[in-house]
Amino acid sequence: MKAHPTAIIHPQAQIADSVTVGPYSIIGEGVELGADCEVMSHVVIEGPTRLGNRNRVFHYAAVGLACQDLKYRGEPTRLEIGDDNVIREFTTLHRGTVEGGGVTRIGHHNFLMAYVHIAHDCHLGDHIIMANGASLAGHVEIGDHATVGAFCGIHQFCRIGAYSFLGSYSVINKDILPYSRTSAERPAGVYGANRLGLERRGLTAGDVEELQVAFRLLSRSKLNTTQALEAIAARGFQSQHVRALVEFIRTSERGVVK
Repeated sequence: MKAHPTAIIHPQAQIADSVTVGPYSIIGEGVELGADCEVMSHVVIEGPTRLGNRNRVFHYAAVGLACQDLKYRGEPTRLEIGDDNVIREFTTLHRGTVEGGGVTRIGHHNFLMAYVHIAHDCHLGDHIIMANGASLAGHVEIGDHATVGAFCGIHQFCRIGAYSFLGSYSVINKDILPYSRTSAERPAGVYGANRLGLERRGLTAGDVEELQVAFRLLSRSKLNTTQALEAIAARGFQSQHVRALVEFIRTSERGVVK
């Protein structure tokens, strides 16, 4: 391991030989750092926290700290982070709570920009972008390939669907539909499928077109949600992504933004 002389590393931390730790960083007890991780200057990582391989943690990030839930009493909970994530300056990532399952989990290939906050018991998938200042309250779930714009605030227990794009400054207290492009207006509203993002992610033109039709039925017709789902079923769409959209709506506990 290559560690600056001013770094403080707990003797019980498990750190791969190829890890780099910068000046004045603190690596606590119960921390695991996988191969080729880079921890820059003035970073604090507390445990129990596990980072996989090739993660980059930038200056002044606070990773694996105790959560801000007033019910938390120091129980042994965890933060688990996968591979190839970028965690930028002043990001705060908190461990879970016993009531929430005991773990905050972040997947692979995610880009967390400066000042992002991820609270206790959140579960993030892969290839997610969270722009500067975006904040998640506890128990939030974000699906793969989602983008959360700058300074968004997400209420507890909300779900952000896979492949969705959420505009900057949005305040969200309901689930965000997968594949959608949702505006930052008050209240937030869906403006069709996230066409450009879906095309970049390799969805076919047929998939995107069927999603566009489904979104028109959901958000631009005069049908309520139940009637819109019936109309979507009647169309006999072939796309697996339309089926995933319908399933997301049917399993929503907070309701969805339309």
